[in-house]
This record gives sequence, structure tokens and C-alpha cells, in this order.
Amino acid sequence: MGEILLKGVTKRFGDVEVIPPIDLAINDGEFVVFVGPSGCGKSTLLRLIAGLEDVSGGVVEIDGKDATATAPADRGLAMVFQSYALYPHMSVKKNIAFPLKMAKLPAAEIEAKVQAAAKVLNLTAYLDRKPGQLSGGQRQRVAIGRAIVRNPQAFLFDEPLSNLDAALRVNMRLEISELHHSLKTTMIYVTHDQVEAMTMADKIVVLQAGRIEQVGSPLELYRTPRNRFVAGFIGSPKMNFLEGPEAAKQGAHAIGIRPEHLRISTTEGMWPGTVGVSEHLGSDTFLHVTTDHGLINVRAGGEVGLHHGDRVFLSPDMGQLHRFDAQGGALK
Repeated sequence: MGEILLKGVTKRFGDVEVIPPIDLAINDGEFVVFVGPSGCGKSTLLRLIAGLEDVSGGVVEIDGKDATATAPADRGLAMVFQSYALYPHMSVKKNIAFPLKMAKLPAAEIEAKVQAAAKVLNLTAYLDRKPGQLSGGQRQRVAIGRAIVRNPQAFLFDEPLSNLDAALRVNMRLEISELHHSLKTTMIYVTHDQVEAMTMADKIVVLQAGRIEQVGSPLELYRTPRNRFVAGFIGSPKMNFLEGPEAAKQGAHAIGIRPEHLRISTTEGMWPGTVGVSEHLGSDTFLHVTTDHGLINVRAGGEVGLHHGDRVFLSPDMGQLHRFDAQGGALK
């Protein structure tokens, strides 16, 4: 079991409330991602769940039991940090075994658990090496292995891929997703990278200034954002926003359209413009088009034959247009 409930959980530092009262249900076996810009409170919220920070108000329940005052070591949770926090003088095997040794488990049981974790993480061939002899991705797998052997009720990941290069980030993203499918254990994952959130999560929790803006599946947040903040944060490249007369025509303070929901033509369309910078990514090309409504980003095919300075026309798919009021809330 790995159900976690937050009931009115609040965090204050002195007179400053960094986490207003939050209610959140994380179901057993879910992969939940906390996402938002730097300073939005996602790591603080994770630390409140882990017990590494004391809550200022509210209740943290783990599997139906009040764990608000329970020590971190007794919550049945395992945390993986951005820094690997491995012991450099110990072998991979001893690093993974360390929490079991501290728990004074029998040597045979420790050996079995370490071997099982190493097999899952493809670390069997590296058990006798020191952390300094491993790549960044391998070291992060050792840190995850140290969490796995504890057989926790839930894994808590605090930006675990931030120290890796782009290629390793993609590989580790896949490995952690596969690990979730094989272990079927609750995982809570903190990131500022919305691509990680979209590709890994069963459920995304979007945070801003300590508040939960929206909770839902990746496609729910993409298709039906609750407000302009979520609409602009989820999706890559981000949604285009237009205000003024063009928005007023749609009965809104602002309208939003994603780059992939715009048609580009050299002969006709709703919004004339001029092609600026083009980003060629092979399968796709992102065109930055200057219009009377501002700079608009358009997703086109990789072989699009347009160049800097070309005159074009853009037409939005009206069925994919998002409307927002003056407070940023989505209009139906």
C-alpha cells in the first residue's frame, strides 16, 4: 500500500506562508509529478510528505494513518535526491546495502535484496566499483537501488535528473518509468521540466506560489487547462496568447492557441505576418512569426520551405482555441 493524503497541509516560515492549505490525494501505485517553476513550493511539499520539514498545519496521512508527527525514518518512504549522496569510499554493493546494514538485517537477506535491486537496475556488473568509476546515470541508479532495497510504500524523487546531460536525462526518464511499471509502487516526482511531467506521470500536480493550480492526467491538462498559467506551462513549445481586439471577437480577455494548432500559408489566412527565426529539428520546424498581434510560434513540418523574411498567413483551428477571462481563468 502507498496511499498518501494531504488534508489542509500548510507550511509557514515565520510570518511567510509558503504553502497555503493544500488538499491532495495520491492513490496507491500512482506516478504523481509535482511540476512548476522554480520557487513554486514543489520540493517543500515533497519534504513535508517525507517528514524532512515540519508542517505548520493540517494532516499527512500514509495508508490511512496520521503520519504528521512521525519521524522520516518511520514513514515507510524512500527519497532520491538531485545529488546522488553516495559514499565515495564504498563499493556500489556497499552503498546499496547501507540502509539494510543500519537496520541490522541478516547478511543473507541483505545479499539477496542487493542482488535483486542490482538486476532490476542493470548494475550487477558494477557492484564492485566505486561511485567515482561510474557515469552520472549509473550513480543515480545506485541511489535508486539504495531506495529500492528498503521496499518502501512510496518513492519520493526530488529533481533526480537535473545533474545529467540531455541524453542521459532521456534514458533515465525511461528507466524510472519502466521501474514504476515493474515495481507498481507509488512514486512522487518533483521537476520543473514539463516534458518530464508529461511523459512520466499518471497524474500531474501543477503548482504556483505554493498553490495547486490544477491536478489531472497529462492529456487533461494539455486539452483542458483550468487557467492561463496551466495553459502556458503545459505543452512544448508553450501556448501562444493574444489579447486586445482579436480576443474580444471571441468574447474573452485573452485567447490561446498552441503552435501545432495553427495552419500556415503563403497565400491566405486570418493573421498576416513575417517569418523570423526558424528552429529546424528534423521532423518539425518551429517558426517564429511576427504579426500585428505579437510574436506567434508555429509548429510546421520538418521540410517546410519557408525562410527568414517570408510573408505568411496564419489561421488557428477554431476548435482548439482557448479563451480566458481577465483573471486568467478558462472560459467555457
